[in-house]
Amino acid sequence: MATAENFIGGARVAAGTSDWFETLNPATGQAGGRFPRSTADDVDRAVADSKRAFHTAWKTMSASQRGRAISRWGDLIAEHAEQVGRSETLENGKLLTEMRAQANAAAPWLHYFGGLSDKIEGTVVPNERPSIFNYTLREPLGVIGVIVPWNSPTFITIMSVAPALAAGNTVVIKPSEVTPSSALILAELAVKAGLPAGVVNVVCGDRAAGEALVDHPDVRKIVFTGGEFGGAAVASRAGQRLINSTLELGGKSANIVFADASLPHAESGLLAGIFAAAGQTCVAGSRALVHRSLIDAFSERLARRSVGIRLGDPLLATTQMGPVATRGQLDKDMEMIARATGEGAILVAGGERARIEGLEDGLFLQPTILRPKNATDFIMQEEVFGPVLSVFPFDDDEEAVALANGTRFGLAAGVWTRDFARAHRMAREIRAGTVWINTYRALAPASPFGGVGASGTGRQNGQEAVYQYLTTKSVWCELGDDIQDPFVIRT
Repeated sequence: MATAENFIGGARVAAGTSDWFETLNPATGQAGGRFPRSTADDVDRAVADSKRAFHTAWKTMSASQRGRAISRWGDLIAEHAEQVGRSETLENGKLLTEMRAQANAAAPWLHYFGGLSDKIEGTVVPNERPSIFNYTLREPLGVIGVIVPWNSPTFITIMSVAPALAAGNTVVIKPSEVTPSSALILAELAVKAGLPAGVVNVVCGDRAAGEALVDHPDVRKIVFTGGEFGGAAVASRAGQRLINSTLELGGKSANIVFADASLPHAESGLLAGIFAAAGQTCVAGSRALVHRSLIDAFSERLARRSVGIRLGDPLLATTQMGPVATRGQLDKDMEMIARATGEGAILVAGGERARIEGLEDGLFLQPTILRPKNATDFIMQEEVFGPVLSVFPFDDDEEAVALANGTRFGLAAGVWTRDFARAHRMAREIRAGTVWINTYRALAPASPFGGVGASGTGRQNGQEAVYQYLTTKSVWCELGDDIQDPFVIRT
């Protein structure tokens, strides 16, 4: 079993602990690597080094130099996409084709934000007094703490880190204990790309390490991607120190199919939105809201397709859906399916653990489709984070909006219709950070991404993201010769 270390100051370094955790290959059920369960002292070491790098090497580089290094990092990650993607597939069980594609996506993301590095500008502010020159500076915050989940480790790391680096900050990454390997590879590639040692540090560990990062007095902002309750805890702890946080949390996203939709396109979009990543994505289209005139035939159509999805070894190109990432997640999925049927939901497809020849210990779950009884049922309100789709009818546009907005989440939604007046009206009325029309799960580095309500705060991607890692300073200059003395008696 391979044993890994933390990455601090441009090199792998031993943690100051004798406590370790093991990763699991969910496709085989076998143990993978061995990683340090880092302590607050390890986090302190990483933050101190990132603070040093912020005030020295990173700060002395010009914005365009920083941008070129960031862009080169993207190129190197893409060159090592096979290595990065394979390390993630072996830890979270998602398809190698998907993990490799996400590693390749680091290049356009880092090119985009590298290009923004030297385009951060202040302003000159008009003033009533002609002798006053007032201008603003946009300055980096310092060390940013980044806590990454297991479902798309590289892609989410890059979405979180790229705008922070473009703004001139340094970062300490705490990867998930489920998928720590790729973060260490990324950090090594950052140094090879020309980012100074300490600009990107990585500390492995569990919740204790994450809490130490959030609580550290030299961390000036926290970026957290994960579950709703974890995000609330992070925001609370960060708020106690009066620092900001960007939270990308859970979702219960609605995919809405109208009677005039192109059904082949909608079918493909709904299946991809929930089963392509085994439901293990924050934007999973886990609620299919289907016009009542279509729902019976469309549910059967989805069921026929879901039964044909090929489950198996995620390293193979012929596999279409891999396992659930952890035993705990599989148990949760099964419990939620049981509760849904107990509340009256009709099981249309799946619902059982899948047994794959040669991978009998793998954590596979059949693609599952349910027809819940009520919109308020547990399965319609709570995030599953597994391959479980709830199909529910609506009668008109107003009811579709009410159902889409009928949870505390607000991350994403899909609208399937040929009526673009309706589509744009729905986009305005749906309470979500992203609305896709006749497509699903499309992302780009220039387009802001984030949620509302229980789905989080702040935005990743786009120019808007960079400004969330900056603070604005106002500078006032008196250019005139007159003395402004309020205590001089004038006659």
